[in-house]
Amino acid sequence: MGKLRGNSLLAAVTALTALGFMQIGFDIGLMGGLVNERAFNDTFNSPSPTILGFIVSIMEVGAFFGSIANSIFGESLGRKKSIAIGVVVMIIGSLLQATAYVRAHLVVGRIVTGFGLGIVNSTTPVMQAEFSPKATRGLYVCMQLTVLNFGTLLVYWVDYGFSFHSGSYAWRVPVILQCAFLLPMLLLLLIVDETPRWLAAHDRQNDALDVLHRLNNGKVSDSDVVATYEDILYTVSVEKAMGAGSWKDLLKNDKIQSQRRLLIACAIQAFQQLGGINAIIYYSGTIFQKSVGFSQNMSSLMSGFLQTWMFVASFIPWLLIDRIGRRRLLLSMISVMAAVMAVQSALVRQIEMETRIAHVCGIVAASMLFVFEGAFTIGFQATVWVYPSEILPLRLRQRGSAISTAANWICNYVIVQITLPAISNIGWKTYIIFAILNALWVPVIYFFFPETKGMQLEDVDRLFAGEDEREPGGIFDTKGTTAEIELAGSGIA
Repeated sequence: MGKLRGNSLLAAVTALTALGFMQIGFDIGLMGGLVNERAFNDTFNSPSPTILGFIVSIMEVGAFFGSIANSIFGESLGRKKSIAIGVVVMIIGSLLQATAYVRAHLVVGRIVTGFGLGIVNSTTPVMQAEFSPKATRGLYVCMQLTVLNFGTLLVYWVDYGFSFHSGSYAWRVPVILQCAFLLPMLLLLLIVDETPRWLAAHDRQNDALDVLHRLNNGKVSDSDVVATYEDILYTVSVEKAMGAGSWKDLLKNDKIQSQRRLLIACAIQAFQQLGGINAIIYYSGTIFQKSVGFSQNMSSLMSGFLQTWMFVASFIPWLLIDRIGRRRLLLSMISVMAAVMAVQSALVRQIEMETRIAHVCGIVAASMLFVFEGAFTIGFQATVWVYPSEILPLRLRQRGSAISTAANWICNYVIVQITLPAISNIGWKTYIIFAILNALWVPVIYFFFPETKGMQLEDVDRLFAGEDEREPGGIFDTKGTTAEIELAGSGIA
């Protein structure tokens, strides 16, 4: 362990986080693709929409508590150990789900899986951010989310393939396939290093310097590596001196605005879910069937195409996120999402009233789902995972990421729980709710979310302290040298 060098180390970290994101995508798509299938309903006696919503969404409750638990013990354990614990818990949860014959057994399995997912989900973005080069940090996260979308589309097509079978194996096999991503994660954890920033923050300075040297692998001079090392240590010392990272910082603002930064991280995670994306992902089959009016088989097929499009669209922010920045992507694409949901409500109303243009409206409504997912993928999906890890102080990063991820999961739970009953009871008005919520996020992001593209993680402290340049009398003005290097070279070997 610890013998990987340079780009090989970054490649291993990238592979680890990619598998973590793929697992998230796989599990997000899993139940949404199964709940309409005959095999699943035969096993669990055709649950009502409310019970189905509970079965699907209860995993988010487990993920919420997993994230909260990680906020308590994750920082002391470190990034590697936290991910390892989460992966083991998810394997246990997957086995419990795959062996379920009654609803209670399935629910317990989903809670356990969710608990592990919450731990992994709140740690992998932090590890990725702390290893990635500043100039291409957004790109690396976009790569992971492309893999997440691949996991989502993979499970939808797996579900579709098994939808023609009536035996219980038709849903058990897709569930147990989760382990195909989890076991390699355990193997990768044996060979990757702990992040240099966590090591520095926990009085393992020599180990942190060793990891920095391996990351750069001769691509920059030793003096520049040492300068970056000193920059990290200095940031640690400043944050430690003001107590940044303690629980009391959640209730007050210090000189680097820790509380504000935590609130921003939580807000962007909540905005993602309350905008309605997982209502579309989890229940796309139901939406195509009940809102758009397609047959069950066509709905399953369209769900697969929808997730395939989401995967393809996820390559677009690779070219944009580090060029035009986080704010512009968020503001432009969320505006599109709000407009799409407003149009969708009008279209679905025509379908439900069976007007003369209902058939045409159904076709357009189906296309609107593709536009919505495309806008979300381009502007929101990558940004929502890179931004909290960038915005949070080093000593609050693990805890803050876990808390913001908990906000993500509890909002996810609410949306997934209410979507099926809402579609059944208020129909087209459901989309008006999502349109209004997305529209609300635009001014909040415009006025309160700063740009972080191209910034070293340590420089974000200076941004919030109002010290973009080292001004006399500032809390960072005694820093001797600020290195402007890429921590991991220029790419993956």
